[in-house]
Amino acid sequence: MTPLWPPIASHYAAHVDALIWWYTLVVVLLTAPVFILIAVYALRYRRGRVADRRLKTNSSILIETSWSVIPFLITVAFFVYAAMLFFGLHNAPANAMTIDVEGKQWMWKFEHPEGQRELNDLHVPAGVPIKLVMTSQDVIHSFYLPALRIKQDVLPGRYTSLWFKADRPGRYRLMCSEFCGTDHSLMGGSIYVMQPGDYARWLRTAGLDASLAVRGASLFRALGCSGCHTGQTGSAAPDLAGLYGRPVPLSDGRVVAADDQYIHDKILTPNRDVPAGYPAAMPTYAHQVSEDQILELTAYVKSLESANGGTRP
Repeated sequence: MTPLWPPIASHYAAHVDALIWWYTLVVVLLTAPVFILIAVYALRYRRGRVADRRLKTNSSILIETSWSVIPFLITVAFFVYAAMLFFGLHNAPANAMTIDVEGKQWMWKFEHPEGQRELNDLHVPAGVPIKLVMTSQDVIHSFYLPALRIKQDVLPGRYTSLWFKADRPGRYRLMCSEFCGTDHSLMGGSIYVMQPGDYARWLRTAGLDASLAVRGASLFRALGCSGCHTGQTGSAAPDLAGLYGRPVPLSDGRVVAADDQYIHDKILTPNRDVPAGYPAAMPTYAHQVSEDQILELTAYVKSLESANGGTRP
């Protein structure tokens, strides 16, 4: 039997439920008197009933003002609380474990930092912040975890992210909540929230591929990228070591952050935002690399450390 309300699997989900129930209570308290008085006056002043229908001129400004101001202030308080929950959902802690997610008609693909891959099932440790970095290979999808009360659209050619910390071990449903084609209703799976010890054992027994960064390093060399991005003075392209997360001055005077989206766009449309001091000479790899391979290349760039912070892997 399908429950009427999804279970609560995180502290965040409890806050969302509290917001819903308290807001529902306030709406009922504010609207119930209106409907009750409509019924009372409809009966009291119905046609044929003797009633005092003389116009009364006395009124209370205080009551009328309170009826407008108090609900307004309560609504603003709910808005502020809901906004805090929303923005907090997109600001992951620095120690969050990153899992890459790719939507595709009609499945979910997950990649763990250690190299484990999953289809439609996601295993995570309880009590550990998890950051999901998501993209789509084809159309718009929407990643939805009812038990965690989180949902995020997954877009082709763009990266979106959110984070969560599941507190209650168990198996919970995940699904796509954006119509994405014929088999949209079948695009789902499960998230397994495990005790940290159980999760560690799962990592050891799950199929292990080379990590994203290692596969990205091989692809980086195979595509010939290492021929230009050498890091040497006078090279035709900027050094990528320590690039991720840093501000990048562009030739048009703007400054952008070298995040996942920036690296993605430089691979597919390299000459749109050219770094200052370099020619617009990089070839495009659109239609040559898949979204999976872009994730691998991005992971490799992330792993590169600057000369002051370490060495390349």
